[in-house]
Amino acid sequence: MKSNIKHVSHDDIKKILDNKDKRVIFEKTNIIPDHRHLYRELKSFISYERISRKAVLGIDMFQYSSYGEFEQTLIPFLFRTMFEATIKQCFENHSFIFQRYDAERIERNFISTGDGGFLLFDNPLQSLLFACNFAMVLRVYNAYHFYPRLRRIIGGINMRYAITYDKVYNYNKNFYGRGIINNARILIKDDLNRCLIDEHVHSWFTTNLDGVENLQIATLDDIANIFEFSRDYDRSFLENGDELFENEPSRKYGIINSDILKIGNIKSKEASISVYNLHLQVTIKLVNDDEPSQTRLITVSLGNLNTTGI
Repeated sequence: MKSNIKHVSHDDIKKILDNKDKRVIFEKTNIIPDHRHLYRELKSFISYERISRKAVLGIDMFQYSSYGEFEQTLIPFLFRTMFEATIKQCFENHSFIFQRYDAERIERNFISTGDGGFLLFDNPLQSLLFACNFAMVLRVYNAYHFYPRLRRIIGGINMRYAITYDKVYNYNKNFYGRGIINNARILIKDDLNRCLIDEHVHSWFTTNLDGVENLQIATLDDIANIFEFSRDYDRSFLENGDELFENEPSRKYGIINSDILKIGNIKSKEASISVYNLHLQVTIKLVNDDEPSQTRLITVSLGNLNTTGI
């Protein structure tokens, strides 16, 4: 499936520079050149205001360097395995919400760091659901249900999460933009294994669901009527249901608790980013693919309630 992230072409920028600038110049007297024509040309080409916002989910393993050298070599395999299991869970549990994705698109929009990485989605709800499903897979691993012998060798792991919603673009087969930069800044500031979101994510949930707190009572129909999901989404997928959003609100299954609290600000050059601590309790029924008769009802927490500043 095609990504709609704006691509900034290296060759096109070079053509503009070749026409409006000189690559190298050595003169006896240095003169600061008039840059205005080049500035207008580049500004028109980049068209920054047309670069769309993307929801960036940052996942990072806490204290990766504290593992032994041998165990560290296995962690990238473990993360990749959990990552692939999470993709499968998202398609099975939320077929309507992730209908525009396939495994290839998610892989293509993933920036790996070995023990984590950054994922790009169209909106914050998709990022949050991916984080919830990853937290579920993580719990299954830590509880010795997923590669239990490997779990004994590596030991338990803890992850921290951050979700931002800001501009992202593609250049030279890599991704750049404030969404990724701010996400990394938030992650690196957190040493309490939380799920932190920026003010744009908070605003998105307020606009579309009257607040992130309403996730615990939102129905699948509520989700389908969010503006972004009401445009060109195939509503026949609604017949498949959703593992977290039921047809009637109950709080007995799915997202059973949702708490949000502003915990501080992060300075980003001349801007200041408001950061919120998000805590969700999620209950999902899991089925063993290798032995379908084996099922497990598991409740996990995404993030925690520690409100110490950032």
